[in-house]
Amino acid sequence: MDGFEQLIKQLISNPKETECIEFKHNNCEPHMIGKSISALSNSATLYNQNNAYMIWGVEDGTHKIIGTDFDYRTKKIGNEELENWLRSLLTNNANFEFHNVVIDDCRLGLLIIYKAINCTVKFENFDYIRVGSYTKPLKDHSNLETRLWDRIRSSIYEELLALQNLRKDEVLKVLDYPVYFDLMKTSLPSEIDGIIHYLIEEKLIVNQDNGLFAITNLGAILFAKKLSDFPNIERKAIRVVQYKGANKMDIIKGDLGSKGYASGFEGLIKYIEALLPTNEVIKTALRETVSEYPLLAIREAVANALIHQDFALTGTGPVIEIFDNRIEITNPGVPLVDIQRIIDNPPKSRNEKLASLMRRLGVCEELGSGWDKIASSCEVYQLPAPKIDLYQENTKVTLFSHIPYSNMSPEDKIRVCYWHACLKHVCGEQMNNSSLRDRFGLKDSNSASISRLIKDAVEIKLIKPLNPDTAPKHMKYVPIWA
Repeated sequence: MDGFEQLIKQLISNPKETECIEFKHNNCEPHMIGKSISALSNSATLYNQNNAYMIWGVEDGTHKIIGTDFDYRTKKIGNEELENWLRSLLTNNANFEFHNVVIDDCRLGLLIIYKAINCTVKFENFDYIRVGSYTKPLKDHSNLETRLWDRIRSSIYEELLALQNLRKDEVLKVLDYPVYFDLMKTSLPSEIDGIIHYLIEEKLIVNQDNGLFAITNLGAILFAKKLSDFPNIERKAIRVVQYKGANKMDIIKGDLGSKGYASGFEGLIKYIEALLPTNEVIKTALRETVSEYPLLAIREAVANALIHQDFALTGTGPVIEIFDNRIEITNPGVPLVDIQRIIDNPPKSRNEKLASLMRRLGVCEELGSGWDKIASSCEVYQLPAPKIDLYQENTKVTLFSHIPYSNMSPEDKIRVCYWHACLKHVCGEQMNNSSLRDRFGLKDSNSASISRLIKDAVEIKLIKPLNPDTAPKHMKYVPIWA
């Protein structure tokens, strides 16, 4: 008996439909399905269930398996496939998957709907909820709405279940557990029970009431051998695309990561490094090949994208795009801190368990030091300062290759000035004309040009004089928030 057959037989053994289980025969009206996904997802959160379900091919009342004509793969609305149509009208945090299952020569349709996280799931901009076995507008049930939002605020993505009802050997088959022990610099236990013990302690897996095990989202996203083994996680795979030139017209190479973030991180960084342009330099009479980008900055920027993404935004994951003159690293979600204060403010992450474990594994730097290292390593290479762009549901960090000062845009120069002042300030120092010239690699003869740049930064209120009464020659500057 496969997993879906066992699941369906367990669900139909319930005496009646519940807030998280709905049975149908052939009714596959698209709007009904959309409203039901919203209602069942929200109800799963409300009633503290990881999943909710719709099953086609079951007789109402008796729950007898009778089969169905419904096939999600052939159902279309106009010329659009059902699943694509549903996703276009549901909010981005709607996470669901269709399956066709055959039991006793009867075809059934199974829709697994994952609980709502971060916010309610809406269909056509309306929230729905299950009241008993009925789908109702959430706005008509204020008491349920209040309880639902309390649940949403307290839910933790990493603790949700990615795969359930597994034996010990099945857990180890899909998780790259040796990597955990390698990164932790801990000996691999010789017995399977010893391995399982560590995985439970780290909340990578949990015991279930039926004596089997479930892999949490934390375990799957970090240590999956193949992300495709976890349907609600696989869309979070990391995509790397290399382009020819400075635009997206011509793709040279594209790759979609298949491993968990911890399992595949070192391989990912090496893959990116191999695509980057390099220069040859002579050191102590020997030629060395040096990347045009600081690898520390790339490593930290990629790790930040993985850690701080918004997992509630389904259907999209981190993307790393490599151009001739820059690298763009985009992740779903926007920062929880003001990007102008990202160097000095205490760090905040919507995925604290993920962030904490990745730091202990050595995948990323100590708490709060990531952006400092990105900005400071770009300073050491005398590259333009990294840039952060915020969009409605995404954050993009851009690392630039070398640009001579004379070719930099005014925006680039201002950004360098601001981040230089920030880095100086967090080190207990202050920026001045001389330090900023050194940052750009300029000679003393460029002092007047740098003074004008500093004046521009002061006027737009990014920096300010430490002491406005100081003589211009000895003036020092700090960020405007200092």
